[in-house]
Order: sequence, then structure tokens, then C-alpha cells
Amino acid sequence: MAKARLAKNKEMDVYPGVTVGQGDSTKQQERHYYLLSELQTLVKDLPSSFQQRLSYNTLSDLALALIDGTVYEIVQGLLDIQHLTERNLYNQRQKLHCEHQALKQDLTRKHKEALLVCKSHNLALLKTNQQGEVEALEIRVREEQNMMDKKILVEMDQKVLDQQNTLEKAGVPGFYITTNPQELTMQMNLLELILKLQQKESQTGGL
Repeated sequence: MAKARLAKNKEMDVYPGVTVGQGDSTKQQERHYYLLSELQTLVKDLPSSFQQRLSYNTLSDLALALIDGTVYEIVQGLLDIQHLTERNLYNQRQKLHCEHQALKQDLTRKHKEALLVCKSHNLALLKTNQQGEVEALEIRVREEQNMMDKKILVEMDQKVLDQQNTLEKAGVPGFYITTNPQELTMQMNLLELILKLQQKESQTGGL
């Protein structure tokens, strides 16, 4: 009797767990198939050259990575950071542009005032000096604009590297640190697929 009860207890312990596990597994499989089907549909909107590179296995792996929704949250967080960085850099460039405009206006005002009180015999020399000041300011403006543009490029490149690194660590297929233009375009297409699928799921409720 004791052996019979023990066997029955073991049976009760094991089978409910197996049933739950199978249920979870089935739900995951259904969601995987749903996501894969949606990705296969979305891929058709991409250029044919990129469609060929996105194999069934790649899309299947991407669908697996998207099952629990964590990647959606990661991508959204990365985009929020990117947009914030872009706004900050834009504001910095606009501020520099306004400073340059103020410098030019101030120099123009000073030149006009100097011309009004200048003696005729000093006029040629004054105009030469003023032209030199204008050219010097133009050089300064160009150099500062170039420095700002380089800073913007460096910061945006760093953001791309951060995104690649984060998504690679999150196990999203196709993402790794690279500066290859074709690979970057492929990664942008993958991001577009993820965002479109996220949008569709938020509208329809997904599976």
C-alpha cells in the first residue's frame, strides 16, 4: 500500500507539471509561428536585395527573440535615447548658429559706425581693415561649424555602436558592432521590421 501511495503521489507531482509545461510550450510555439508569419509578410515590403539576405532561419530566430516582448522595450528605449541625443545636438548647433549671427551683426554695426566718423584720407585703409575682420570672422565661423558637425557625427556614430552592442547582447539576430554600410542598412531594415511588428501588435493586441 505504501508503495502504491508513493507511486500515486509521484504521478500527481509529475504530470500536472508536464501539462503546464506543455501548455506554455504550445503557447510559445503559437506565438513564434504568429511572429514569424508576420515578419515574412513585412519582409515583402523591403528591397529584393535585402529580402534575399533575410533567410527563413534569420526570421525564425528574430521571431524567437521577440516572443516575450523584452526586445520591443529595449528598442523603444534605444530610440528614445537617440531622439533625445538628436534634439540636444540640434539645439547645440542652433545655439552656435545664433551666436555666429550675433557676431556678424555686431561686426556690421561697428563697421558702419566707424565709416560714419572716418576721415576721407583714412577710408581706404579702414575698408581694407574691415574686410580683413570680415574674412577672419568667416574663417572662425566655418571652423566652429566644422567642429560642431564633427562632434555631431562622432556622437551619432557612438549611439549606433551602443545600439548594436545592446541589441547583440539581447540576442537579436543580425546585430553586432560594424561600420560596414551594407550591414548598417540591413540592421536598419531589421529595426524597421521590429518597430512595424510592435506597432501592429499594439494595435491588434498580438497573440
